[in-house]
Amino acid sequence: MPGPLAGIKVIEVGQALAGPYAGVVLADMGADVIKVEKPDGGDDARLWGPPFHEGDAVGFHANNRNKRSVTLDIKNPADVAKLKALVATADVLIQNLRPGIVDQFGIGPDALRAVNPRLIYCSIWAFGHSGPLKMAPGFDPLLQCYGAVVTLTGRPEDPPTFCAPAINDYATGMWCVIGALAALQQRERTGQGCVVDTSLFESAVGWVQTHLNAYHVTKTVPERHGAASATLAPYQIFETADRPLCIAAGNDRLFVKLARAMGHPEWLDNPRMADGRKRAANRQVVVDAMQPVLRTRTRQDWLGIIGEAGVPCAPVNDIAELAASEQMAAMDVMRTLPGSGLTIVGLPISFDRERPHPVTDSPKLGQHNAEVFGSLPAE
Repeated sequence: MPGPLAGIKVIEVGQALAGPYAGVVLADMGADVIKVEKPDGGDDARLWGPPFHEGDAVGFHANNRNKRSVTLDIKNPADVAKLKALVATADVLIQNLRPGIVDQFGIGPDALRAVNPRLIYCSIWAFGHSGPLKMAPGFDPLLQCYGAVVTLTGRPEDPPTFCAPAINDYATGMWCVIGALAALQQRERTGQGCVVDTSLFESAVGWVQTHLNAYHVTKTVPERHGAASATLAPYQIFETADRPLCIAAGNDRLFVKLARAMGHPEWLDNPRMADGRKRAANRQVVVDAMQPVLRTRTRQDWLGIIGEAGVPCAPVNDIAELAASEQMAAMDVMRTLPGSGLTIVGLPISFDRERPHPVTDSPKLGQHNAEVFGSLPAE
């Protein structure tokens, strides 16, 4: 069955991760996504390995499935004319080129919306569309640092620590998609396209909004709490007799269930554990009471005891354990790319309980030049 965005045409003028991720989300939902790459080497992410498969990085395959690839040199006026001809027939354009490039070569929002007033022009910036850092380039780790998330990750004694996933790239790609879909809905009412701007900086600020909001009230710089919550207890990773376990008793009702399940109802009479505020203020008291008890049984034992009591808990899986988990299989998360046979993570959304399947593999550089440019009207 065609996806919910069947009939929507997207031009992706981007590389690396945030722009292509926005493109692949739209492609998996049925949009026709034409990926514009530079003739000399194409998207830099083709080389972002190891691992590699059939010459391109596995990450490139994953984030560029279901797309068509064409090559254009935006420094060449003839190729810019070709891009404008494509834009004339498009619904959405996504670009995450270095700031200033699109205006320098005449493919900015004003120029392209003059060609097609119904175009949704989506720009993904590093630091945003205004301000002193507007023209600054940026990658995910830089924004994890500028956006302070590295100062909130890890234990108090650790140095600033990155989140392993490229959280700002993926989040910004998703915000781009959300903006594009909202703009398409608005166009249904107005008949006009618009400009959608988002940035890694704004995504980074979004991740730390709880801490930033609290700072504006307290004027206190938040501390790191390792594998524990800053505001809830017990809400963290604990050691058991063999493997670590995460317990998230996020309210008083759950703590009552937890104390009873662990065989220590007397904790409920301890004034330092009486309610959520007191447990948060006396976190170490809570941890010191729970940790010795948890070490008396295995993780699997506690998952059964605590889970059956209705208290949220989960094993601390490594990637191999996640891949082998029954929940991964039950949710049918993984997809196989046709052609290459690579197994990749599918779109994290389903329609009528069906997760989209890739229709095509990631394209070779310029694979669809003849197909796409051959369909353009003759000059």
